[in-house]
Amino acid sequence: MPVNIPVAPVDQDIIVDSTGALNFPEVPKRLGVIGAGVIGLELGSVWRRLGAEVVVFEAMDAFLPMADKALSKEYQKILTKQGLDIRIGAKVSGTEVNGREVTVKYTQAGEDKEQTFDKLIVCVGRKAYAEGLLAEDSGIKLTERGLVEVNDHCATSVEGVYAIGDLVRGPMLAHKAMEEGVMAVERIHGHAAQVNYDTIISVIYTHPEAAWVGLTEEQAKEKGHEVKTGQFGFAVNGRALAAGEGAGFVKFVADAKTDRLLGMHVIGPAASDIVHQGMIALEFVSSVEDLQLMTFGHPTFSEVVHEAALAVDGRAIHAIQRKRK
Repeated sequence: MPVNIPVAPVDQDIIVDSTGALNFPEVPKRLGVIGAGVIGLELGSVWRRLGAEVVVFEAMDAFLPMADKALSKEYQKILTKQGLDIRIGAKVSGTEVNGREVTVKYTQAGEDKEQTFDKLIVCVGRKAYAEGLLAEDSGIKLTERGLVEVNDHCATSVEGVYAIGDLVRGPMLAHKAMEEGVMAVERIHGHAAQVNYDTIISVIYTHPEAAWVGLTEEQAKEKGHEVKTGQFGFAVNGRALAAGEGAGFVKFVADAKTDRLLGMHVIGPAASDIVHQGMIALEFVSSVEDLQLMTFGHPTFSEVVHEAALAVDGRAIHAIQRKRK
């Protein structure tokens, strides 16, 4: 369920949550969005494309900090070009509804500011709906955050009882929950099923889409890997250009010593589908060379995957490659 904040009480009329944002009777001329996370960007992007003037307030000082920095930077540039006004480091301190409009008060760079909108969407996160789920004497342990405590196989502290999805640790994603459900049932029947949490895909359904799987370049370095990366843009891909979808790129992160693939990051056409190629490669512990030696169909968006893999070692065909030191 959506998280509410005291500074912007939801009335599902002028100030709405992510559910209410799908029920506007008409396109608001001025739309404010609190939160530049996945849901905030998706909803803000949709209403912007329908004609609304959209301002997105993000309290954090970085845009999409959970994503690879190269992807975040390009993604913000693309969304800004589309007309989304994304204000980083903008902390909302209060709201005031006056008739059919709402004034948002916020602080940015030490200055107190305010702006008026016709509608305001609150998208600061979601939480598990667990109220009344468990009896006090159930014996099932909860975490400090109120989630059900489970092991790697989704088994709770009570034998024979499993918990999955938004009620347990990890990202609140439908595909993760479905696989956990399958695993739980398989294990109940005595089979050795397991979910690989290192290959859970993240997707932001804007236009273009953004998606990633595995480690970011920053995470890989923090884990002690000697990193090498390769990046290739859709701007020189024939299929993308023919479709008018030249924005974005594919990026691979790999271990420089072993050549093992560590992560894949995509922004562009069909990113939510293309990223599965990286997920499969990660699942099978592939090297970058494995991808380099494959033959990709032409003309396809997926050719950018091949070029990005080649770019890891400075060998991309349709790009001028800088000499590596």
